[in-house]
Amino acid sequence: MWQRLMRMLVKELLQLKRDRWARFHLIVPPLVQMLIFGYAATFEVYHVGTVVLDRDNSQESRELLSRFSFSDRFRVVRIAHTDAEVAEAIDHDDAALAIVIDAGFAQTLRKGQPAPLQVIVDGTNSNTALLALGYLNLIVERYSSDYLADSLVRAQAAGPVQQPVRVEIQQRPWYNPDFNGRWFFVPGVVGSLTLVLVVSLTAIAIVREREVGTLEQLMVTPIRNYEYILGKTVPFFLIGLAEVCLVALFGSLWFGVPFVGNPFILLLGTVLFLFSTLGIGLLVSTTARTQQQAFATNFLVLNPMFTLSGFSFPIASMPQALQWLTYLDPLRYYLVVIRATFLKGVGLDLLWPDMLGMGVLGLVLLTVSVLRFKKSLD
Repeated sequence: MWQRLMRMLVKELLQLKRDRWARFHLIVPPLVQMLIFGYAATFEVYHVGTVVLDRDNSQESRELLSRFSFSDRFRVVRIAHTDAEVAEAIDHDDAALAIVIDAGFAQTLRKGQPAPLQVIVDGTNSNTALLALGYLNLIVERYSSDYLADSLVRAQAAGPVQQPVRVEIQQRPWYNPDFNGRWFFVPGVVGSLTLVLVVSLTAIAIVREREVGTLEQLMVTPIRNYEYILGKTVPFFLIGLAEVCLVALFGSLWFGVPFVGNPFILLLGTVLFLFSTLGIGLLVSTTARTQQQAFATNFLVLNPMFTLSGFSFPIASMPQALQWLTYLDPLRYYLVVIRATFLKGVGLDLLWPDMLGMGVLGLVLLTVSVLRFKKSLD
């Protein structure tokens, strides 16, 4: 058994060694994709196009608008003079947000009364609109707090004044003090790229043997089904393990994502995740008859796995039926493991359910793949 298995391993590794294009794809594209995803994938919004209309034209209104001009969250693209110009800027996609200050804004503030501020948001992109409104509220609240403090200082200069009671929130975020979105996305990209690579490699493994005719040679050998599956699985397992190390190290060093956990916990989670992904790829490979079918099936499998994994969309926000379906996605478990080990330093006492989920999925998928495989041309 071991001799037959070693010959299968040598065959697969020699085939990879002779394929320069395959070796290039194993190194360069994952690193490039890490760079692209690391910079592009983020929940944060910067430089939101903003048009302003200041009918008050007072010191207070100009002070408020200057805070938007000097914020990296907003970019004032136009100073409007009429409502028609505001509508035109939003309708033509020159701006996604408009700030309108009516006449009497400063006078209302000086009386100690709440001054209204009109904000118009293009809701076409709801995510950007909600984030922009959140940043706007922070700027307005900070301006209101500073204005109230300046008013109290001026009032105290004229005589004793009782200060109003104020409640302040002091934020002390854990694990990601600066709310750096890349600390969340980069570990997720490691799992996603590994999933694509391993499933893609294994999905065409047996199909390619059938198409080029080498499966006929295997039919006359004493190799067993599980030995053939192991011979196809182990090389891709080693490639996937090396790919995780390469991409994780590159992403951590380039983007400054800290690793505070136990590397052996991450290694265990990676091994179980690779077993699951190898099972998916082999199941596709034993199902498809041609490489075109394998590629098409691969596409149909990977897209739902990304959506249901929680990489971009919170699982808790999904319908209940889809939340149950996510338990069949090994990427869901691995994202929990890799993010928890990278940022939180969580151990097996909390991660064992995710480890168990990946282990069960891997065992079931690999068993089904072995049972489906038949050393025949049909």
